[in-house]
Amino acid sequence: MDHTPTEPTADAPIRVLLADDQALLRSAFRVLVDSESDMEVVGEAADGAEAFETTRRERPDVVLMDIRMPGTDGLAATRMISADPELAAVRVVMLTTFEVDEYVVAALRAGASGFLGKGAEPDELLNAIRVAAAGDALLSPAATRGLIATFLAQGGGADAPATGSAHSERLAALTGREREVLVLVASGLSNDGIAGRLEVSPLTVKTHVNRAMAKLGARDRAQLVVIAYESGLVRPRTE
Repeated sequence: MDHTPTEPTADAPIRVLLADDQALLRSAFRVLVDSESDMEVVGEAADGAEAFETTRRERPDVVLMDIRMPGTDGLAATRMISADPELAAVRVVMLTTFEVDEYVVAALRAGASGFLGKGAEPDELLNAIRVAAAGDALLSPAATRGLIATFLAQGGGADAPATGSAHSERLAALTGREREVLVLVASGLSNDGIAGRLEVSPLTVKTHVNRAMAKLGARDRAQLVVIAYESGLVRPRTE
């Protein structure tokens, strides 16, 4: 039997998977998500291993993944999802207790599309799901400049030098304009913001972003930010 999911239609609800070891929190998230007409909860998981297996079975559009869970944690589960070619369309939003957290950088390296504090307002959570489902990164300019720059550009992680070197080699495939757009993406600007800066159309910016993602093997904008810093193309401000 063919278990390949059908292509979503324009008005199909966003399919959401909830992964958190706290049953009460999952229940609250389920009520919130299911109350929206454009999204639905398709599964729950209490740890990372279950999250990965349920993701493979249900093929959600977005996984809300707690970073800290017993056994297989959210970081490991996110790496497993990112490494599975059949799950390339799945977007992971990491849930953290503290947004300024070194685990957040690890989450982005693992393939997460962004992060959200558990103390976020309901509207913020719902917006995060929609943003991730649309393929955008949940990285505010402040988070990008502060958190990402601090940890990534200081070489955090044992594999950072080798990873940075590999990214630097791949940057050579980018055109001058694609590199320029990549720098602006890493600064936290939206397509509209980049379009205004470069005096081109948002559609042109989107084309450059998509081409840069393809050449660099990035899943989404969050991964472009990681690559920009790890390669040394963008460096942290020192003030």
